[in-house]
Amino acid sequence: MAPQINGSVVKAFEILHLFSPERPVITAADLARDLDLNGVTAHRFLRTLEQVGALVAESRGHYRLSFLFADLGDRVRDAQMLARLAQPLLNGLTDRLGEGSMATSFNGAKVTCIAKAQPRRALAVDVRVGVELEAWCTAHGKLWLAHLGETELDRYFAGHARQRFTAATVTDEQRLRQDIAVIRKQGFALNRGEREEGLFALAVPVRSRTGRMVTGLSIFGPSGRLGGAQAEILAALRQAAAELEAALYGPPAPIQA
Repeated sequence: MAPQINGSVVKAFEILHLFSPERPVITAADLARDLDLNGVTAHRFLRTLEQVGALVAESRGHYRLSFLFADLGDRVRDAQMLARLAQPLLNGLTDRLGEGSMATSFNGAKVTCIAKAQPRRALAVDVRVGVELEAWCTAHGKLWLAHLGETELDRYFAGHARQRFTAATVTDEQRLRQDIAVIRKQGFALNRGEREEGLFALAVPVRSRTGRMVTGLSIFGPSGRLGGAQAEILAALRQAAAELEAALYGPPAPIQA
């Protein structure tokens, strides 16, 4: 049996998706034109969305999104919720690959471990939940930097001094920008002993449906054990990232023929 779908709810979300930075305000005429609604129905949808707090009337007949969505977004982005959803995926990655894994958040300066899984091995690299790590010399950090806009990236480089931790640490801004451009293109970031000698890490992004990075997932461990398994690690991380994206936003919409 086909699932029961409420058409009014679907239409309400179609209306909300009309808003964009280029079109912050909409009218009933916009709905009539873009969604093929008659004028009475368009006005009723807008007034209803205003009544429940989703829209605010800037002037007569002109509506913008309310900050209700910012409040809801803060709840969704809460690190505890992300950690809860990421934890079973991290456990699966660590069980499969036999090395540590973690998820992170970013405050504009440093990355923070919000969840981790530890392998069942007496000697293993460990990272504590809550620990903060530098952005320029870690896989997670470079991944977050690669998802910043150019203005935010300029602000980051202008505001943060970069120290050398190992012989592999890159501190030169031009080289880091080149590395970040590569990360943007390939969709993952590596750390080959840039923060700790002998440590290898590979991180991939978890993105919203609009492409915004919401967290990162990584596998990390000794270079001697992981250095030759990059393809396997990348495939496993990308699968886990896709599963976390589905848990956060639902399965991706089917591609229309």
